[in-house]
Amino acid sequence: MKIRGNAFVDTTNVICPITYFKAKMALEKLEKGQILEIKLQEGEPILNVPRRLSEDGQKIHQVIKNEDDTFSVFVEKVLSIGK
Repeated sequence: MKIRGNAFVDTTNVICPITYFKAKMALEKLEKGQILEIKLQEGEPILNVPRRLSEDGQKIHQVIKNEDDTFSVFVEKVLSIGK
């Protein structure tokens, strides 16, 4: 079952580490407990972005491989960014 996000950011048009910073900026706009859906390319983005957000204290709920070989990552904002 796919989770629904409160917000969406498509990072498929940028490369690492910009993918992480776009995701982080989108999370900053959310309230604690809200979910961000991040669309990522395979390779470095899908390997690094979920790991770094998890290290920041955010909760990764689900990672789905899409039909176009991209990934959708659903992240819950648990902590305020930069805290």
